[in-house]
Amino acid sequence: MSISNYLELEILDQVFRNAAAPAITTPWISLHTADPGETGASEATGGSYVRQSASFDVAAAGATANTGAVTFTSMPSGTLTHVGVWDASSAGNFLWGGALTASKTLNTGDTFQINAGDLDVTLD
Repeated sequence: MSISNYLELEILDQVFRNAAAPAITTPWISLHTADPGETGASEATGGSYVRQSASFDVAAAGATANTGAVTFTSMPSGTLTHVGVWDASSAGNFLWGGALTASKTLNTGDTFQINAGDLDVTLD
């Protein structure tokens, strides 16, 4: 996964300017139909799609992973290629993004699920 422009600046300011970074109380997971880049572009829309909240384990060895399943129900038809992490359920700031292991084609009404431990976020 790649870190967003927004989060890069927050980390740099915290480390080098002693500026407090905003606390992310709940990370929100998004699905994308193309590479979101560093801004969160190409987020899925339609059907009953909304970002889903997630919880993550304590980071170790430069990585963390989701502790429970993240489930999206009543999805619109389309092909998903990427996942993202935001600091809000809508709007907000894009934090991280990355490609799915394999793209997934959905039919209208399908459920898409990321199983516990399958959403890995790393810094190296």
